Amino acid sequence: MRIGELSQRTGVSSRSLRYYEEQGLLTSTRSEAGQRHYSDAEVERVSLIRQLFEAGLSSRVIASVLPCVETPGDLAVVEEAFVTMNRERDRIDAEIARLVEARGALDVVIEANDRHRKVLAAEPVARSA
Repeated sequence: MRIGELSQRTGVSSRSLRYYEEQGLLTSTRSEAGQRHYSDAEVERVSLIRQLFEAGLSSRVIASVLPCVETPGDLAVVEEAFVTMNRERDRIDAEIARLVEARGALDVVIEANDRHRKVLAAEPVARSA
């Protein structure tokens, strides 16, 4: 199938599909006219790539774990992917903890601002002459 059909079947833009290919995440063959052609298996691969991006993985990390899908019987490849995915989960957990801390700090500022707003609202309005 050509890139437009793969885009339509996966909901991923042609531009993103070209990016995936540039990053080594997706492969195609080329026609004599230079058009990209993809196999039906690429639909499932694009779905997996999207899931990995949505999980917060970079294209570099995705490229390092995709061999696990391609050669699932190779223990060394599977182990390497396992270590990488755990490292990424730890990175995401640390980012979540940082965001929770930032939200807590913002809550303190919001509470102070709310108290200040209530004080100002209770004061009589000064009229200018």
